[in-house]
Amino acid sequence: MDHNKDKEEVFAYWDEEACGTGFTHEEKYSEKYFEEVEAIRYNLEPYIHSFAQFDQYKNKKVLEVGVGAGTDFINWLRNGAVATGIDLTDVAIQNVEQRLKIEKLNAEKLEKADAENLPFDDNLFDLVYSWGVIHHSPDTIKALNEIVRVAKPGGEIKLMIYHRYSISAFWVWIRTCLLKGKFWKSITYAVANYVESPGTKAYTKTEARELFLSMPVEIVSLKTVLTWCDLAETSRSNIVCLIHRALAWIGGGDRVGWFMLIKAIKKQV
Repeated sequence: MDHNKDKEEVFAYWDEEACGTGFTHEEKYSEKYFEEVEAIRYNLEPYIHSFAQFDQYKNKKVLEVGVGAGTDFINWLRNGAVATGIDLTDVAIQNVEQRLKIEKLNAEKLEKADAENLPFDDNLFDLVYSWGVIHHSPDTIKALNEIVRVAKPGGEIKLMIYHRYSISAFWVWIRTCLLKGKFWKSITYAVANYVESPGTKAYTKTEARELFLSMPVEIVSLKTVLTWCDLAETSRSNIVCLIHRALAWIGGGDRVGWFMLIKAIKKQV
């Protein structure tokens, strides 16, 4: 496996379009553009607010790994956090820079950087937050080690990663493997080759816990949630929507959700 080539492919995919910006047709970087990106994001993923708890970090040092369109990042700043943001791509940094100008907000720091090699000292942040990012990294364990490294002892880590035993992952496998005559291929293969950037990973709950085994952290909570992807909320097919909802009922609701939300605390040394 060529790590650098994999990283280049991830960069190329996400530098085409920051996550979530494809839903709007407003003029790029306009005030309406950012308003619509934000409205759509929190309409589709309302649980972000209760998970992130933006209003609980006033005057706290927050690092967001993978700022994307900047929607969550702006909310840290609106609520008074001393927020630093990084992203692998140029387009994400440009998004956030323009948004900061419109809202007349100042980040503590905003820079292009790699999650696998964070340019920060050890034990620096009260919270490190990353929503749907590190499962795209070619070396997810290295990225997670970096996140833990820069968090303060007693500091929090909040992550969202993809869940393999979900309706979304199963549906990808049906469409790209089963219906294509590749029934012997795994869900892991389907996610890696057909979900967003090349090499995307999805984890079981057990695997997610194992990621932290060698790290000085305590997992406070780990749960999965049903998403708009699981319920096919943007599909124009009533039949597809009904199938997804039936699968959600059979699978036990959030138990088969695509998003896995993890909260952890870095142990005191």
